[in-house]
Amino acid sequence: MFDTLSDRLASTFKNLRGKGRLSEADIDATAREIRIALLEADVALPVVRAFIKQVKERATGSEVSQALNPAQQVIKIVNEELVGILGGETRRLRFAKNPPTVIMLAGLQGAGKTTLAGKLGRWLKGQGHAPLLVACDLQRPNAVNQLHVVSERAEVAFYGPQPGNGVGDPVQVAKDSIEYARTKQHDVVIVDTAGRLGIDQELMQQAADIRDAVSPDEILFIVDAMIGQDAVNTAEAFRDGVGFDGVVLSKLDGDARGGAALSIAHVTGKQIMFASNGEKLDDFDAFHPDRMASRILGMGDMLSLIEKAEQTFSQAEAEKMAAKLAKGPKEFTLDDFLAQMEQVRKMGSISKLLGMLPGMGQMKDQIDNLDEREVDRTAAIIKSMTPAERHEPTIINGSRRARIAKGSGVDVSQVKSLVERFFDARKMMSKMAQGGGMPGMPGMPGMPGMGGGARKKKQVKQAKGKRKSGNPMKRKAEEQAAAARREAAQSGNPLGLPQGGQDPQNFELPDEFKKFMG
Repeated sequence: MFDTLSDRLASTFKNLRGKGRLSEADIDATAREIRIALLEADVALPVVRAFIKQVKERATGSEVSQALNPAQQVIKIVNEELVGILGGETRRLRFAKNPPTVIMLAGLQGAGKTTLAGKLGRWLKGQGHAPLLVACDLQRPNAVNQLHVVSERAEVAFYGPQPGNGVGDPVQVAKDSIEYARTKQHDVVIVDTAGRLGIDQELMQQAADIRDAVSPDEILFIVDAMIGQDAVNTAEAFRDGVGFDGVVLSKLDGDARGGAALSIAHVTGKQIMFASNGEKLDDFDAFHPDRMASRILGMGDMLSLIEKAEQTFSQAEAEKMAAKLAKGPKEFTLDDFLAQMEQVRKMGSISKLLGMLPGMGQMKDQIDNLDEREVDRTAAIIKSMTPAERHEPTIINGSRRARIAKGSGVDVSQVKSLVERFFDARKMMSKMAQGGGMPGMPGMPGMPGMGGGARKKKQVKQAKGKRKSGNPMKRKAEEQAAAARREAAQSGNPLGLPQGGQDPQNFELPDEFKKFMG
């Protein structure tokens, strides 16, 4: 959703790099570009004005003029102000001292309240709670049935005594659900209320009546991140009519400009607490302003990636796999490879995972065009092999490849390519597990235990037997080349990666590394 905003900000900051000092004209030009980027992303005008004012005041102050790298200091300022717009610190749910904790969901029809109730229930269950979903939307056709289906998919309890479709009293259902939750030992009650296509008095009155009946600990306002500036107007109307404690953004995976959603926290003074970024029940998490700002500025979101990995991967299994790799490359089989791949797949979309890595903004087109089905094809190829072939892929000959290709519905060349890549990956993983660095790469300077010492001794030994040329011109050229190599090693760049003004987008991996990328 924020790709356009990220691209504009990245190109703006690119113009600042390489400047030892920033003039007032540079800061004005940067502020103008940021203003245009925010307005194009549909951020509310009052928010843009306040944001630009703060950035300009800080950028013209001593923290930039006295900085060793003014461009990075400006990026730091923009990042901090962006975090401020998004609400500052992460806001957590408030739980009642005496259960059950009552969470009321409010918002317009179509914002995704019912689905989000299931997502929130599943998320709370993962946190160790026992949530109960309560159907108080008795106006919309099949709303009660929909919440029942969602609760079953989320594997959480459901309470819906009234059939809905215009029949029943939502206020009475909300009241009765509290006692039902106490009886059945549910510590969280999530109340799904009715919505309307627009703000009207009947909607506000019903929401207010339910609020007064159950005295919720949290009222969450659900807003569709794709509805534009009307999101801010609706949020203000709900704040004044019913009141709410926090905001939940739905449909963050859409391709509409989502700047209006970023404006809500600043305009209403209520923080964004959760964000839904997909159709699956697991595509939901707590909203962290600092992480979202980092993503918008193209700096990745490693903390969220680590949290996903911790939830998916078992520590015992990881240690077992590391011990296997340390014994030697042959210990790692295609069964292990398949298990690792399926664990990564459980973390979610591969494209989303790659997007969390820092610097991946430059590869956005390649990530967007990534074929997620390639993982399924790889799994099909491995599952078409016999146990002996998975354990020892070296026995796979031409006839075996043809049989595996036929069984998995792929070309023979794809089977051959997978096996070759597996061997390369196995060597690399085993080498790294034994502390030797990546195969074919020298040990990283200044990093103990990465294999640099053994390689260095070998190079010294070879250098002893090398004779200098008797030709003065040739000897001078050799000495200059040796000095250049020493300088590269001292600068921490023994691989000759792009530095300085070289554009990283034009950098290509050496041929021997391309095979690891498939």
